[in-house]
Amino acid sequence: MSIADGELTSIAFCWALERSDGAGVALTSHDRVLARADVIYDPAPGMVPASIKRTLGLSPDSSEISGALSADALDEADFALGRWDGARISATAHDWEQMDLGPLALLSGEIGSVSIEGDGFSVEVSGAAAQLDRPVCPSTSAECRADFGDKSCRVDLAGRTLRAAVAGVDGTSLSLDRVVEDRFFMGRLRYLSGDNCGAITTILGVDEDRLIVRDLPRGALGEGCVVELREGCDKRLATCATRFDNAANFRGEPHLPGTDLLTRYPGA
Repeated sequence: MSIADGELTSIAFCWALERSDGAGVALTSHDRVLARADVIYDPAPGMVPASIKRTLGLSPDSSEISGALSADALDEADFALGRWDGARISATAHDWEQMDLGPLALLSGEIGSVSIEGDGFSVEVSGAAAQLDRPVCPSTSAECRADFGDKSCRVDLAGRTLRAAVAGVDGTSLSLDRVVEDRFFMGRLRYLSGDNCGAITTILGVDEDRLIVRDLPRGALGEGCVVELREGCDKRLATCATRFDNAANFRGEPHLPGTDLLTRYPGA
């Protein structure tokens, strides 16, 4: 039996969204809470699929979802701060009168561009097939392509973080309430409080209690904001081998001749 069988249907659209930091929401176009398995969908009647395109073959599916901004679920500040950039999303349809029936999968993918107009918003969603547009094999590089501490790098991150509070801001330079070691150069800074809670940036310079970051967050950054620093890596083989004893997991080709090989010799 299908959820669309019968003269009248009672179909509700459901969305489950998960951000890169692990936070997420589950919403439904129904006017009541819907529960299925371990997911509780909160009512958001103004949220509807503007369009869903599904194709046969390997062409990427796409969709656009629009709705009303809500302080309890999706608000303008979260979108403006980029908290939902690249979030995973899955869209399904349920029969709200017979939730025991299996859901109809509509789309799963990643949030793309977001536009906000007044009290509403719309987002573009790229389907899973869009992954096929990415390179099959990584390009060679002298530096490591792995992210520090991920499953390819395998460096244990235990004991490689510290917390501090912001004492002042000057351009892209932050003053902290403590001295920071040089090992945090090229590391990660994550805001743990204030308007930018959850936002992440890269540490480009360390000078005792002063850090130079790649960019300041979009929200207001005040004195006393708590930040978490994670140790960094400059992605060189020498650093991987001597500092982390991890050369076996180095994901780069430091000894592979580059395209400038012929220019290294006189008369070439």
